[in-house]
Amino acid sequence: MLYYLFTWLDSQFDIPGAGLFHFISFRAAAALILSLIISLVFGKRIIKLLQKKLVGETIRDLGLAGQLSKQGTPTMGGLIILACILIPTLLLARLENIYIIILLISTVWLGLIGFLDDYIKVFKKNKEGLAGKSKVIGQIGIGLLVGVVLFFHPDVTMRREIVNKTTSGASVEEAHLSAEGKSVQASKAKFVDVQLPITTIPFVKNHEFNYSKLLVFLGEGYEKWSWLIYITVVIFIITAVSNGANMTDGLDGLAAGTTAIIGFVLAIFAYVSGNVIFADYLNIMYIPNSGEVVVYMSAFIGACVGFLWFNSFPAQVFMGDTGSLSLGGIVAVVAIVLRKELLIPIFCGIYLVENLSVMLQVGYFKYTRKRFGEGRRIFKMAPLHHHYQKMGFHEAKIVSRFWIVGVALAVLTMVTLKLR
Repeated sequence: MLYYLFTWLDSQFDIPGAGLFHFISFRAAAALILSLIISLVFGKRIIKLLQKKLVGETIRDLGLAGQLSKQGTPTMGGLIILACILIPTLLLARLENIYIIILLISTVWLGLIGFLDDYIKVFKKNKEGLAGKSKVIGQIGIGLLVGVVLFFHPDVTMRREIVNKTTSGASVEEAHLSAEGKSVQASKAKFVDVQLPITTIPFVKNHEFNYSKLLVFLGEGYEKWSWLIYITVVIFIITAVSNGANMTDGLDGLAAGTTAIIGFVLAIFAYVSGNVIFADYLNIMYIPNSGEVVVYMSAFIGACVGFLWFNSFPAQVFMGDTGSLSLGGIVAVVAIVLRKELLIPIFCGIYLVENLSVMLQVGYFKYTRKRFGEGRRIFKMAPLHHHYQKMGFHEAKIVSRFWIVGVALAVLTMVTLKLR
């Protein structure tokens, strides 16, 4: 909203400094600072309100060091995170941008799912929270919405360079681009903005993959069914990453710190993908209008860091599912928007191993119980961070080392911009 106000003031009255709001870099910095201010100023008040309402965590004794000392710590702290994301974005982003609209809807949608889960646990005294099936249905719902919008909305495009050939000499894909795209003339090349279900393949020079190629076995006309495979992939990614973040939220500061690192990586990708000069220099896919995502991601980073002020060891508040489901889902949606979803196993490596540790633990336990009559375990406890707690590592040390691994994975991810 401030963007529109200062843009109008600049055009009507030429007020000095108002033109700064035209720059994504300025608005991104302002969003980050505003997000931090909101968190630090209002975070303590929200925590006191949660304490007053007795919105405390009920801890089951799992034999972990220092676990029972967290009894009664306020949960639903994800409300702080959501406020610190939504308010700066609404004030500083261009709200007609399709990517901002998608991200705002996803944030509210996933926040509501997490809030319902926390509400049932806290106020209904049901430790199981929202039924697993209901939670997955909610995640599938937002995945379906995001997939449909990204596939069919006319503003969701990417720019491709094509070789100038006659129609008879052009390839099938080039003919499709010419028919579907909006031509943009350059000095020695022709560019078109196209709608295709494509993504980026890391570590490969010609690094684009069209999801419709998975349907070649259907024969002629397989392209018309590409929406089916694309939307399915989007639903799977959002559900998996959202649950991965939820699994990671088990130690003070672990999920917030790890997600802040991931958010920084995605902000860099959004900036270079939405800037035609950087995209051309780095030889990556240019996605028109995606630069606005930087403003959102700056607020996202500020929200995670600001929440960490209260969530670092010993935590004054837990984010609960209100925060963790939202953070993971947002990471997935942004990665898909930027066509970087195949990099998720790298920059979301912490989420991945946490998820895999649970899957392996449960799967191996069921297999050995059936095979040998008694269930056996791979880890002392899952998710993985609890395994290290059982080994005697202090909670703060585990979190710090996970952050270090997260930074290393972030660096590796950014290296993929040139390492192909």
